[in-house]
Amino acid sequence: MNDNVLVAGGGIGGLACALALGRAGVPVTLFEQAAAFGEVGAGIQLGPNAVRVLTDWGLGRALQAVAAYPDDLRIRDARDGRELGHLRLGAAALAHYGHPYASIHRADLHRLLLDAVQSRAPATLRLQARVASFEVDRAVAVTLDSGETLRGEALVGCDGLWSRVREGLLGAQPVRRTGHLAYRGLIPADRLPRALRPNAVSAWLGPRMHVVSYPVRRGECVNLVAVVHGRLGEGHGGDDPRHWTQQARAADLLAATGPLAGDLRALIDAVPAWTLWALHDRPPLTGPREHARGPVALLGDAAHPLRPYLAQGAALALEDAWTLGLLVDRHHAAIDWPRLFRHYAETRWRRNAQVQRRSQRNGRIFHARGLVRLARNAAMNLLGERLLDNPWLYSGPPRPPHTTPA
Repeated sequence: MNDNVLVAGGGIGGLACALALGRAGVPVTLFEQAAAFGEVGAGIQLGPNAVRVLTDWGLGRALQAVAAYPDDLRIRDARDGRELGHLRLGAAALAHYGHPYASIHRADLHRLLLDAVQSRAPATLRLQARVASFEVDRAVAVTLDSGETLRGEALVGCDGLWSRVREGLLGAQPVRRTGHLAYRGLIPADRLPRALRPNAVSAWLGPRMHVVSYPVRRGECVNLVAVVHGRLGEGHGGDDPRHWTQQARAADLLAATGPLAGDLRALIDAVPAWTLWALHDRPPLTGPREHARGPVALLGDAAHPLRPYLAQGAALALEDAWTLGLLVDRHHAAIDWPRLFRHYAETRWRRNAQVQRRSQRNGRIFHARGLVRLARNAAMNLLGERLLDNPWLYSGPPRPPHTTPA
């Protein structure tokens, strides 16, 4: 194929897009605004739906070399530490969904995808290159901040929550401030007693807060994310909310959480350094035209940013890219990109919107107080795994109509 597709953004979504298109034979020019390829942040969770995509791309062994595979999900009360609910992962997830549940450092997943693009895809990778604007005629012309113009048959915006491709496609639409702050920390596992580093995802729920911990890097580190209610500027210097790596103080976190169970407090005390970011999102998608128009499509957070309460941000970006790859794979001649992107948007938007809505709902449930909190705890005790499992999600991603299983 002679089509050159422009991909804006070199994060997890952009690299996944370049890999999926490259595997289908489409040359890609990917441009990233940073001076070097890399990923900020700490750990992310990959449900069986995400692992299915990586495995289909032939990256299962590479994932095993860097990821951890938790045995279960444990829901605990952040105040007294008692268990509220439990979901088997590990062998149970593998048996049920055909793929396991994994947890991984963001940088490790990014490196895995970058290596795959460099070795398996016809891609040109550009650094220090950011979209300023684009125009659509017979093809797409992207102007970079430097003034340089790049041309391609199509453009995929993978440039995140504050996407410039999205703004050029859909107009200016301010992001929403959620009123939540996320503190992140990474603990070397050998600094913790064994009881504080189970091979599990642990979610500690409290009033107006929750904390999630899980292993990464084959269990060599424990990732900790604490989400509390608050805003930048309240003891945080009013820094730019677009920055993911603002320094943070444990004292501010503990002031926001209130009293904590002993095990949870010990985990927080063991974090050597905290970073902080303010959570923002957009309303759930309402139709396919918010996902793609003409020869321009959006992928991942550029299309459907998520609150992190269903652990699906990276997974949905991988699913989006996988879907594009399957649709391209059907073509053996010149590709009608507007038509292909229309099919892509129609395939993806409902599922992505559902995950956006469910993530918002989970945040309200996680942070519940009063009678709602009591009802949540009673439901977990009564329904157990039926309440915590997500077969509609983990059985995915759905295959586009008229594509053939691998």
